[in-house]
Amino acid sequence: MSATGRIRRVEELPAGRRDEMFALMLRYYDGMRREAFEADLDEKDWVIELVDRSGTLVGFSSQMTFEVPLAGGAARVLFSGDTIVDTRHRRHNSLAGLWGRLALSLMERYAESEMYWFLIAKGYKTYRFLPVFFHEFYPRYDCATPRRAAELIDALGRHRYPSAYDPASGLVSAGDDACRLRQGVADPSPRLRDPHVHYFNERNPQHAAGDELCCIAPLSRENFTPAAWKVIHACPPSVAGLVPEHGLDVGLPQRVAEVP
Repeated sequence: MSATGRIRRVEELPAGRRDEMFALMLRYYDGMRREAFEADLDEKDWVIELVDRSGTLVGFSSQMTFEVPLAGGAARVLFSGDTIVDTRHRRHNSLAGLWGRLALSLMERYAESEMYWFLIAKGYKTYRFLPVFFHEFYPRYDCATPRRAAELIDALGRHRYPSAYDPASGLVSAGDDACRLRQGVADPSPRLRDPHVHYFNERNPQHAAGDELCCIAPLSRENFTPAAWKVIHACPPSVAGLVPEHGLDVGLPQRVAEVP
């Protein structure tokens, strides 16, 4: 099954695309509110989208970049927002490769800055991207989080979610009206023998209710794993080195490595 990926500026989304994005989220999340979805999307810089041959949206991920002040200087952050891929296209998930190309282009643009990926994991599948794509990431089961990384996670949690972030747990607590994955979408029970999944389940025991674990990974070429480079190289090199100001159409291969 072939698909086409594209990175667009949020303000350049075509007519009707927001409706498609919200409808796709509704299929996999309970508690979705249109006004909250729109507000979240409006603050983002880009949308990585995936469409099938008919032009129907089958996946997307919203992205933004910002600076956060730290002791000794600011850090540049790439933050991933709402992300979903239709189950029929999970084994052909090309969003990861396009995200990697976007990350590389931003790393080149901000080459003098300390740069990180910040994501909040509502489900184990999101968290599982970290050990697949990065050598170094936090928090993790096999080592303590270094002070610098812990300070950054805390700064990001307080910056993005001042009323919902708990520094003691590193979690963003879900309110009564928060969205959450539908039952069965990301049940970790069959995967608990995986130490990463087990760790996520222990660190975020209320993930089914919508709580999210704050995570970071340094963004550098050396920190990408071989699996990450495989996915990135599967996307055409025409995307490399560019922060897409007007979007880039990219024909994608039929199969790209799936996150286990």
